[in-house]
Amino acid sequence: MNSDKTFFGHPRGLATLFFTEMWERFSYYGMRAMLLLFMVATVETGGLGMEEKTAGAIYGLYTMFVYLLALPGGWLADRFFGLRKSVFYGGCIIALGHACLAFPSQETFFLGLLFIMIGTGLLKPTISSLVGELYSADEPARRDAGFSIFYMGINIGGFISPLIVGELRAYNWHYGFAAAGVGMVLGLIQYKLTEKNLGEAGLYPERLADETLQQKRDQSIRNGIIAFVLLLTVFVALMMTKTIVINPIVVAQASGVILIVSVIVYFIYLMFFTGQNMSVRLKLVALAIFFLTSGLFYSGYEQQGSSLNLFAERYTDLELGSFHLRPEWFQSVPSLVVVLFVPVFAWLWVWLGKRKMSPSIPVKMALGPIFTGLGFIVMMGGSMIIVGGSSASPWWLISTFTLHTFGEICLYPTGMSATSKLAPKNLLGQLMGIWFMSLAFGNLIAGLYAGEFDKTAIEANPTMLVDLFGYCAKIMLGAGLLLLVLYKPIRKLMGNVS
Repeated sequence: MNSDKTFFGHPRGLATLFFTEMWERFSYYGMRAMLLLFMVATVETGGLGMEEKTAGAIYGLYTMFVYLLALPGGWLADRFFGLRKSVFYGGCIIALGHACLAFPSQETFFLGLLFIMIGTGLLKPTISSLVGELYSADEPARRDAGFSIFYMGINIGGFISPLIVGELRAYNWHYGFAAAGVGMVLGLIQYKLTEKNLGEAGLYPERLADETLQQKRDQSIRNGIIAFVLLLTVFVALMMTKTIVINPIVVAQASGVILIVSVIVYFIYLMFFTGQNMSVRLKLVALAIFFLTSGLFYSGYEQQGSSLNLFAERYTDLELGSFHLRPEWFQSVPSLVVVLFVPVFAWLWVWLGKRKMSPSIPVKMALGPIFTGLGFIVMMGGSMIIVGGSSASPWWLISTFTLHTFGEICLYPTGMSATSKLAPKNLLGQLMGIWFMSLAFGNLIAGLYAGEFDKTAIEANPTMLVDLFGYCAKIMLGAGLLLLVLYKPIRKLMGNVS
């Protein structure tokens, strides 16, 4: 593949994956930008008329499972489907989910969310792995450059989708959902038309040396998939007929407890029951601290699709002369900030490194919640405008999204790098999965917290907005500063890893 340099000097297969991921992210971010707004919108305006607490819980569960299902999705791709088929199957399931959302029915709405969660769990982890398979082991720099290009595809999709979907849903909510689905279908068509450019990358799953054992494993997985589909079908049927009624708030709260307890138990298991020496145990403690930092950070960062989205619709002045802004359009800001500022931060780290001033992993991790806390301080300022009886300028939200994205630029790649450096080699895949669980936890909490933004209560007492954002600011800044204070002890836990 080294000679096949037709996409910015990279294998043509990178273009296939670039556009597939771009359209998948188009569908995801477009739908997410309007999801909570649709659930709380009145029935008269075409929404579901839910209370904020219920809608926030559903939003949190949905975004949580998008990340959690990547764990079994990646496992199935490696051992049964193969990466190539997993991308296609996942995309088809996502498209089916959007088709369900395009119908004005509450039953098909929840069915659509379920399909999108499953499809994203199958597609998202595998397409990134496929990018890596386009390159040989002796070209790490070229592989890194390939991932950088691929990352731009994600942000292009994340930038344009809220703009298009936000405009269409102004006419009809389901036009917006349908547009997100069309994006996924376009991605699938492009994927199949250009799939040949991938060569044999991701064509076959991992196979055992013993063919008999391989057949037994395949049959076991096949039986498990059939059992899962049957159970899921029964569950959906019971839900559709209202034979069973689930309280999403209770489920979301219980999920958060189960998730954090599971991670704690897992870290204890790794530290004391897998024969690790003291040096590795200390590194696992450092990873546990970084997990908590990441989960806390994303509980604030992911409010861009929940509480900050409600602020955009309800309390922001969306009239610029004769031009009317859509609240979903603010969701394009983070992707734009990433495209503009990732090169700046990359240059900054190199510049500081040459002067022996490069911040260490704990410092970069601390910058994540600190930037997020500063963003919420900005939102406190915007909320004071509401208390004064006026609508907030769009610049309050734009500034907040920019600061929050600065935080993610510092924390996300640093956390991934720290996991790869600190994890024992035989546990790297598992601990990388645990890292993504921190994102799942953060998304869940962000959804639950949005439930506190009760429209009626805030109209009666607008200072609630200041208090709600102030609470987030205190938590984020406190966590970031605590990490800075504990900088030296954490460095000792990490050993010689920097």
